[in-house]
Amino acid sequence: MGPAPEDLVIEDIIVGDGAEVQPGDTVTIHYVGVEYEEGEEFDSSWGRGEPATFPLGMLVKGWQEGIPGMKVGGRRALICPPHMAYGPAGAGHFLSGKTLIFVIDLLGIAG
Repeated sequence: MGPAPEDLVIEDIIVGDGAEVQPGDTVTIHYVGVEYEEGEEFDSSWGRGEPATFPLGMLVKGWQEGIPGMKVGGRRALICPPHMAYGPAGAGHFLSGKTLIFVIDLLGIAG
């Protein structure tokens, strides 16, 4: 796969045709998170069998910057380096210091 990117990478896999997310919206999504280096899945709403609803302002910086502009019905991949995810190694989260890949399906926007 090559070295981890140093900046946020945003890639639309499927462009939705619904409403567009604005900064500060609350979103309902399905997602999976994978560690870039190890390729190990660490979280999945699909695995839990139910979507998640979050206010963007409560999420990691990579999601706050990477989800706005996405349209309902879309699927987007985000590659978040540590400064856009859980901070540098030793920052207190078990994913600190890691580059993370998220695949996100946008199901709805709650405003």
